[in-house]
Amino acid sequence: MLVDDPRELRHWVPPGLRLLGLDVGTKTIGVALSDTRLVIASPLETLRRRGRFRDDAAALLALIDRHGVGGLVIGLPLAMSGGDSPMTQSVRQFARNILAVRDMPAALWDERLSTAAVTRAMIAHDMSRKRRAAIVDRVAAAYILQGCLDAIGGGRAPA
Repeated sequence: MLVDDPRELRHWVPPGLRLLGLDVGTKTIGVALSDTRLVIASPLETLRRRGRFRDDAAALLALIDRHGVGGLVIGLPLAMSGGDSPMTQSVRQFARNILAVRDMPAALWDERLSTAAVTRAMIAHDMSRKRRAAIVDRVAAAYILQGCLDAIGGGRAPA
């Protein structure tokens, strides 16, 4: 189920479960994980795309099951104008495909400039080009997920 407003995720993700953040690219998928209180995002790993959706989905479903994930935040690469681009359409289709395989709440989150912001921060911390290349996708996924967590208010609503 793709929610219209990312703030709805707080109400759809069962207590004790996490959100998985995805930065979907053509060659890799950066993956980040929230804590169970939906407050903090942490980089998890970078999955190399295998060319077939079925293989990518199997790797993501394994992570979902292993880490107790109850919802997804998928970075949406809007054009700087705010409109769609070919990559935006590709990510929307990826979201529809993954939700057809596993029905769970998911939100698309504007990820404009997320990779650029993460890269600038890594350069500012004097990180080597090789190290940046190795972790930029998962750190960008954490940046996307943290933005969504901040917007939904962090923490669970009182019962």
